[in-house]
Amino acid sequence: QVQLAESGGGLVQAGGSLRISCADSGRTLGSYVMGWFRQAPGKEREFVALIDWSGARTKYADSVQGRFTISRDNAKNTMYLQMNSLKSDDTAVYFCAASVFRERLDPAGYIYWGRGTQVTVSS
Repeated sequence: QVQLAESGGGLVQAGGSLRISCADSGRTLGSYVMGWFRQAPGKEREFVALIDWSGARTKYADSVQGRFTISRDNAKNTMYLQMNSLKSDDTAVYFCAASVFRERLDPAGYIYWGRGTQVTVSS
């Protein structure tokens, strides 16, 4: 069974970097397409990035393209999101999620979710 847990969030200054992680204690992460979503106060949950089973294919939201990098290490059952050049608009709770679909950008396409990690970017 997939059990996802995010870590690595925190407070960072604008222009800084942060790497957040998503670990699967069920050790089945390699069976799923994985995604990162975020949700700011008063806003809907939005797609950030996804990565396919092997890690060969990735997709990003326009708002983070060129600044964020998604990666995964199936041997460690862990996924990462490297966030560079952070902006105040990136402030949100970041969630990792697992999908059985090839490429879904909507939250409804993901069946397992972590509880989220807070990322706060100060200006």
